[in-house]
Amino acid sequence: MARILGIDYGERRVGLAVSDPTQVIARPLITLVRDESETWLDQLTTLITEQEIESIVVGYPLTMSGAASAQAERVEQFIHTLESRFKQPVYRYDERLTSVAAKRALTTQGIKTGHQKHAVDQTAAALLLQDYLDSKR
Repeated sequence: MARILGIDYGERRVGLAVSDPTQVIARPLITLVRDESETWLDQLTTLITEQEIESIVVGYPLTMSGAASAQAERVEQFIHTLESRFKQPVYRYDERLTSVAAKRALTTQGIKTGHQKHAVDQTAAALLLQDYLDSKR
């Protein structure tokens, strides 16, 4: 089996997580820094190839009431970019509270999140991917 890539898309950083080949366990992978040159998209392309990604799950920002948030339009544009650039199917997945849960998990481990924003992004991607994997079973 191939792996699934989880993405926590943000304005400055893109947190990535990947499943194991059996698609049971998610783990943080890396955080890409978005820049105007879009070299981060080239890095994403390399990772998708190296990790043998079968599908992509993107955290979809909903409000607590379930409506699309202000960030949702930017995520939709990003999803469109993914769909036009890659052959893998792209799925939207509710990411409510993943960043909060990621900060809490890292704080519990003694990791200060103020200067470790990349760790928060990766962990948020892993949490949303793990939730997605669990929902498939």
